[in-house]
Amino acid sequence: MAARELNELKRKLEKLSHSEKLQLMAYLEEQCRVEAKKASQRPRWREIRGMAPYPLTREDAQDWVSRTRAESDADRSLN
Repeated sequence: MAARELNELKRKLEKLSHSEKLQLMAYLEEQCRVEAKKASQRPRWREIRGMAPYPLTREDAQDWVSRTRAESDADRSLN
């Protein structure tokens, strides 16, 4: 949020009554709890499995293993 928008909200908050401020605080607290809960939840494997297309990197897994091993062997032989 831009600083200008935040300052405008603060100005508007000053005009609220005490009970309205308490209601707003309760609302904001609940929103923060919901967002924190969502952020802390990790996706479960069974929920995301099968979502990625095969092959994910457009390269077969065995081809990737063979290529990276060959590259590593080449790097080691140079040193």
